[in-house]
Amino acid sequence: MMDPEKKKWSVIYPVYVNSKKTAADGRKIAKVKACENPTAQEIYDVCKHLGFKCELEADKAFPRDFMQKGRVRVLVQENKQSVHPDIHTKAALMVKLGELIPRLQSRQGGGAAASGAAAAGGKGGKRDKRKGR
Repeated sequence: MMDPEKKKWSVIYPVYVNSKKTAADGRKIAKVKACENPTAQEIYDVCKHLGFKCELEADKAFPRDFMQKGRVRVLVQENKQSVHPDIHTKAALMVKLGELIPRLQSRQGGGAAASGAAAAGGKGGKRDKRKGR
């Protein structure tokens, strides 16, 4: 059973910072500030690096996207006081996650080539969808 104190911690699902999801699907931050397909493990790694107390719950899933497992519980505020000197809210933490997750060493391998190919292919698709073309 979970510690009652940890139950009060903020919960962050990967879908909250996923630029591939819509706001209706559960994304909580602006698409330009989000990152592509984050995992719960990556969110956990970044939160640990930033110095937050956090816990990975690998068996939990976001209700609207139950196929992607994992969420992270993070202590952002304790007794209404910020734990981190620069990040004071859950929203600010999610923006920071969107900024730092693409910089992880695990993403440095082939991430740039894949996203460049996807961006080039996206332009052609829009042209074909216009009326009369």
